[in-house]
Amino acid sequence: MSIGPAKKTVIVREYNLDVGKILVYDNYMVAEFDEGATLTLERAYQIIGISEIHFRDKPFGYISHRKNSYAIDPTVYTYLRELENLKAFAIVSSKEVDMHNFNIERLFYKKPMKFFIDYKNALAWVRRRARSKA
Repeated sequence: MSIGPAKKTVIVREYNLDVGKILVYDNYMVAEFDEGATLTLERAYQIIGISEIHFRDKPFGYISHRKNSYAIDPTVYTYLRELENLKAFAIVSSKEVDMHNFNIERLFYKKPMKFFIDYKNALAWVRRRARSKA
């Protein structure tokens, strides 16, 4: 049995928004927002629009890679949870404040959402959930 090289992860498209960037891959997207940005409902609609372009009829996952500190309007989660094909929502951060915020955010989201310190673990979880049809 031979094991070949790992499949290279390819960015399908990169979107530069006024609050940061969205990287779209085959079955998930990664958001990296700028320091001090505020994720409002209007900006969330941009992200939802991007998801509809790339994942209209297929399951996908979302990774919030929190390299920077930024604010989120919690009503955003009301709209995100209505995306039936959004199967996984991961937050990646090593900051303690983000861990505390996660506990509040998941009260608004009410769907599969996990917090990770390690990006690779988040990626594995998101990919696994996005592959399943459940």
